Amino acid sequence: MVCIRCQMVVKAELEKLGLKYTYVKIGEVNIIGNVAPERLKQLGAALKKSGLCLMDDKKSILVEKVKLAIIELTHYSEDQLKINLSDYLSEKLNYDYTYLANLFSEVKGITIEKFYLTHKIERVKELIVYDELNLTEIAYKMHYSSVSHLSNQFKKITGLTPSHFKKLKNKRRKTLENV
Repeated sequence: MVCIRCQMVVKAELEKLGLKYTYVKIGEVNIIGNVAPERLKQLGAALKKSGLCLMDDKKSILVEKVKLAIIELTHYSEDQLKINLSDYLSEKLNYDYTYLANLFSEVKGITIEKFYLTHKIERVKELIVYDELNLTEIAYKMHYSSVSHLSNQFKKITGLTPSHFKKLKNKRRKTLENV
């Protein structure tokens, strides 16, 4: 669950099933009381129809928390990291970074760093499409050391330069769920 629409779907399904909850955050739900296994199956089936899934395995949940921390950082935060990404994730999730990195790679098939860079570039693509900021401003906003550094990473991930991407009429962006 990586968007507000997903949260709305989850809330609606919880309410349909009469399940009380204290909160529904991106990637997490706190249901009040014990839920019968059959109710969890019903919730899982309802969520599946909407393209969501119910996770109860601790490793998958932790990987989702890593993904959500990175998505929040790249798409919803204006703040620049004052520490390394590894330290940020370790502090935020209270796990050793080596464990997080190994688990993430095992489950997702890519490194945390690659996932982070891919999301940064998706955010850059979004800012280019909006056409409100020039490349220098985008580089500054996304905390790149220079336009050149941004351009190099952009080309490495997309195969295009940012200026070539901007010229494309049919700009293809991925939804957050598909990155």
